[in-house]
Amino acid sequence: MIEIATEVDLSHPPARIWRALTEQALLAKWFAGSESLGDRTLLRTAGLPGYDADTEVEVVELRAPERLVLRCREADRSTRLACDLTPIGHGSRLSVREVLEEGDWDADQRAEQHERAVTGRLPAILDWLAFQEIDLRRAEGGLTAELPVIPPGAARGRTGRRRALLLAGALAVLGVAAGVTVWAGRPAPTAPAAQPVSTPSSPPAVSSASSTSPQASPSRPTPSATRRSVTPEATASASPTRTTSPSPSRAAPLAASYETVSDRVFGYRGQVLLSNPGPAARPDWAVTVTLGDDATVGSVNGAEVKQDGAVVTFTGAALPAGGSVTIRFDVRDPDLTATKPEGCSVDGAACSGL
Repeated sequence: MIEIATEVDLSHPPARIWRALTEQALLAKWFAGSESLGDRTLLRTAGLPGYDADTEVEVVELRAPERLVLRCREADRSTRLACDLTPIGHGSRLSVREVLEEGDWDADQRAEQHERAVTGRLPAILDWLAFQEIDLRRAEGGLTAELPVIPPGAARGRTGRRRALLLAGALAVLGVAAGVTVWAGRPAPTAPAAQPVSTPSSPPAVSSASSTSPQASPSRPTPSATRRSVTPEATASASPTRTTSPSPSRAAPLAASYETVSDRVFGYRGQVLLSNPGPAARPDWAVTVTLGDDATVGSVNGAEVKQDGAVVTFTGAALPAGGSVTIRFDVRDPDLTATKPEGCSVDGAACSGL
């Protein structure tokens, strides 16, 4: 038994997704045209990738708006298709599982067909459907009355303020770092040792420290103090050498390029192509993407994701030498003019194409 499973997070409520899955008029807009055959439905799938003929569909289980199970017959092939909807924080999670019960198919081609339908065409029709439900007559108290009013240039000013805050924070960090560097550079133990040697009052201190040989003690503390003053410098000079010794890995940093795959009414789909041009594998990596205010990441393919405010971090498995990985992610952004993130970087370098 062969099973194909696809899961996607959508920024829409379950009821809207249920409509797109079950209403014939909406189903025809994102998947295929349909025709009622009494207790069954005929989907016009003959011209779609992964399908050889039209598909006859029979409802096996119907529990709105949570679960829909269908038995599909396409020529001599029979499959069982289950769609499950689960509410999540920013929308719904759609899980689609199709099991081959009879006949044969190209599993890779079928999985690609699922991917295009569920992560490409379905979100587009859902965004379109959401737009149809919006009453643009804000002044009359329509459905858009709760949406924020963004005057011209507000988004730019908001970004400018954030950059100013980030710049102020960076200057503050640099100031603290400079203070720490100066404090660390001050040889606190050696300063008291150096003063007794140079001042006239040092002989009593030296003589009190050594009670056995008064003449040998002044000669010994001098080189010992010199050694103490030199030792931190030698350690400091050695530590950068040890720190810079692993620098060959930095000679070939990871490269990343960004591209907006598609625009939507309330967001966009982004893609980052990460490649390793170096001669050695990278056991760990992280791509950082900065979104706009109140923007959230939905479904992600090709990496693990963690969002902290506007900063989204993508991580994944080791990247072999000469290898690459493609990260695709959906962004829901209340700023209707946003078509890409505000920043993207890897290994401290900005992604190209942004």
